[in-house]
Amino acid sequence: MGIKINYKHTLAASCIGSVTQSIVNNFAPLLFLTFQSTYGISLEKITLLVTINFVLQFFIDLAAAKFIDKIGYRAGIVAAHICTGVGLASFSFLPEIFADPYIGLLLCVTLCAIGGGLDEVLISPIVESCPTKRKAAVMSFLHSFYSWGSAFVIVISTIFFLIFGIENWKWMACIWAILPLFDANYCLFVPIYNTHEENKKGIKLKQLFSMKIFWVLALLMMSSGAAELSMSQWASAFAESALGVDKTVGDIAGPCMFAVLMGISRSVYAKFSEKIDLTKFMVFSAVLCMVSYVTVTLSPSPVLSLIACGACGFSVGIMWPGTVSIAAKNVKCGGTALFAMLALFGDVGATAGPTIVGFASGALGDDLQKGLIFGIVFPVLLLLGIFLIRRMKKKASMPQLLEK
Repeated sequence: MGIKINYKHTLAASCIGSVTQSIVNNFAPLLFLTFQSTYGISLEKITLLVTINFVLQFFIDLAAAKFIDKIGYRAGIVAAHICTGVGLASFSFLPEIFADPYIGLLLCVTLCAIGGGLDEVLISPIVESCPTKRKAAVMSFLHSFYSWGSAFVIVISTIFFLIFGIENWKWMACIWAILPLFDANYCLFVPIYNTHEENKKGIKLKQLFSMKIFWVLALLMMSSGAAELSMSQWASAFAESALGVDKTVGDIAGPCMFAVLMGISRSVYAKFSEKIDLTKFMVFSAVLCMVSYVTVTLSPSPVLSLIACGACGFSVGIMWPGTVSIAAKNVKCGGTALFAMLALFGDVGATAGPTIVGFASGALGDDLQKGLIFGIVFPVLLLLGIFLIRRMKKKASMPQLLEK
């Protein structure tokens, strides 16, 4: 079947979009020390780049609920990929054309954040609207590409820097820019089922905020984002401090291993979803996540702690896509407003989680291993959210509230 009528092309384009998101969130951080040495930028300003990236994505999530239905999903997803592609390519020249290179870096990060934010809001509803039978499995499969993409970006970039030298990082930025620009063209032709016209009946934000189940879903999304990022953002530093290895090995042993096992978790559920109860799998994952955080903190063996770090990656894999699937099934006509707000609360957790762990580590004498114990609160909150949804099901007699 041709590109314009086969929904499998829509799924393929969306999976590429998930990989694009992983490039946005993982490529620039690999170059922070290079930016510092090349352009003479302080670590405080480098840290601000991370903050700006996430803050802009917050605002994009919020604004998307208002303007996406007006321009349509196709225009939005094409614009997202163009912004990301141009932003990545701009790293190779924008810092050079300003007297202050930091201004150029800010512009690059801004373009990437706009593209990444739109991607995050649009990809899930586009895939959800495809005529597939196993919705939760397809959603988990989609999100697995973010995990594989994260590992791919780290490994390929690291190999490139080792072979050609870190001084040639601008070529790598241009190479990564090819993928979103290709996908922008691809998205012009694939069928987009969740069109602007179909979403005119979507619920408004005020109506969404009045629903009790939405706030439970928001809790689940915040917990999911925090549980994932609290470990993944500190995984490289933890690997370096616990095992005493250099940054290259730390990146592979830490965030790369975390991403691979997270991808395996999502792929396993996508493969066996008909045999696995979604909420039971999420409960199991939350318990495993709690055990992982405790083991990382209390284990006397650095190797065992590192294994627990990887186990945490597996445990958080189903949390984000699982919550999205539960929301899509139970908040009918949620449309753009629902997915945008889920992305917003997920990003809130993704920012708050590593921040809390970082501050806690600093208060404990810059001991990252001890600080990570505070990450256990997030899987506990996830369990609370699942319990509340089960309770709401029984109280309101909603027969299909939970996925079977």
